[in-house]
Amino acid sequence: MAKFVEEFKEFALKGNVMDMAVGVIIGGAFGKIVTSFVSDILMPPLGVLLGGVDFTDLKIVMKDGVPAQLDAAGNEIAAAIEPVTWNYGAFIQNVVDFLIIALCIFFMIKGIAKLTSLRKKKEAEDAAAAEPPAPSNEEVLLTEIRDLLKDKK
Repeated sequence: MAKFVEEFKEFALKGNVMDMAVGVIIGGAFGKIVTSFVSDILMPPLGVLLGGVDFTDLKIVMKDGVPAQLDAAGNEIAAAIEPVTWNYGAFIQNVVDFLIIALCIFFMIKGIAKLTSLRKKKEAEDAAAAEPPAPSNEEVLLTEIRDLLKDKK
């Protein structure tokens, strides 16, 4: 059992797992922000432009509901049956949410890729600058002559 706990501890504390956990938490919060942006900021003006339509209320009633049946004393004899509806307005809202989230993620990944390429380019430039320049042919010849003269002594 101790080995299992140790293996789990090693797995759970790896950098990738922790990064993923942070990403999931931030992603959930980001999803709430985007949902609020779409439903509270973007859709109301769009609804006004389309004649005062609230997209979340758009639906097609497939089967009418039945109100509760009461007897003369006001006691409920039969429970109310909710109407069966096809809520395509909520679907439209969710599609817009998805498109905005996908667009934001696209721009984030594009930005991260750009920053990564800039960092790699800078690292390559720094590595090239750190290497001393190769000696000229004259220096190589003079070094060889010096070494030959040293050997003769």
